[in-house]
Amino acid sequence: MDLELIKELRAKTGAGIVDCKKALAEANGNIDKAIEILREKGIAKAVKKAGRATNQGIVSAYIHPGAQLGVLIELDCETDFVARTEEFKKLANEIALQIAATDPDYVDREEVPEEVIEKEKEIYRKQLEEQKKPAHIIDKIIQGKIETFYKEHCLLDLPYIRDEKITIKDLIKEYIAKFGENITVRRFARFKVGE
Repeated sequence: MDLELIKELRAKTGAGIVDCKKALAEANGNIDKAIEILREKGIAKAVKKAGRATNQGIVSAYIHPGAQLGVLIELDCETDFVARTEEFKKLANEIALQIAATDPDYVDREEVPEEVIEKEKEIYRKQLEEQKKPAHIIDKIIQGKIETFYKEHCLLDLPYIRDEKITIKDLIKEYIAKFGENITVRRFARFKVGE
């Protein structure tokens, strides 16, 4: 196995030497495929860590040039050690920038009040009944529209502004895999002059 390839993969992913060696062997020396393999394994590990308590973290602020728009975010993790790293601060700033750009209403789906969802369903149902759609089709369409509602109003479901192929939840999972501990967005506030 080429040592330079292992070093390059390690530099790009932060994964251990043994993991890099295995991933390169599985990918037949293709570094891009090896990165993909490591990401998949890291995300799988990240899912296992997602239930752990996050009692440390930071509050980060982003002020848009011109000082007309600002965001405060509390990003939590498991240890003070991780909270103080530059990479963790960078993640907090990226998420704050995302909030400034996309103006979500909630952190995640669980935070959306049931009455908001019921009201949305009621509106969609009326719209669809006016179009004379059959009842069983209406229910399927409403489910799809609620899914879209989450993707437009919940921070974790939003497409990441720097890479629309992944969501903010996916971005956080990558960092969970990198740090080896759970990370959660506890809360945020977005301020805009005149709003």
